[in-house]
Amino acid sequence: MSGEVGHFEIPADSPERARKFYSAAFGWKMKLMPEMDYTMVSTGKVDKDGMPAEPGHIGGGIGKRGDHLMHPVVTIMVDDISASEKIIEQHGGKILQKKQPIGDGTMGWTGYFKDSEGNTIGLYQWGKR
Repeated sequence: MSGEVGHFEIPADSPERARKFYSAAFGWKMKLMPEMDYTMVSTGKVDKDGMPAEPGHIGGGIGKRGDHLMHPVVTIMVDDISASEKIIEQHGGKILQKKQPIGDGTMGWTGYFKDSEGNTIGLYQWGKR
């Protein structure tokens, strides 16, 4: 699972308005996660765990604009965020948000970094570690 783009995030000044827009314009399915002030987005068929069930699409999320979510962000799947953070810094990237659990950690871990060109990119690690 290391290195694939597996998620996207869209910032919104009004998450409700963004949900309505993307649902109506593209048929995306939304799952509100009020405890995290976030909306999970399915852009195609999903399996029992809510993960894409077919090749050719990825899922994403809509979050309130702010912090590291000022522009759309792609998220790279990695096996170990902590190890990836070290490699990113060795190659000129800058860690913006170190590894932290998503919710209680059962959904995995996340982090953010700036690449060599100043872009904010997300990291995702599945499961508890």
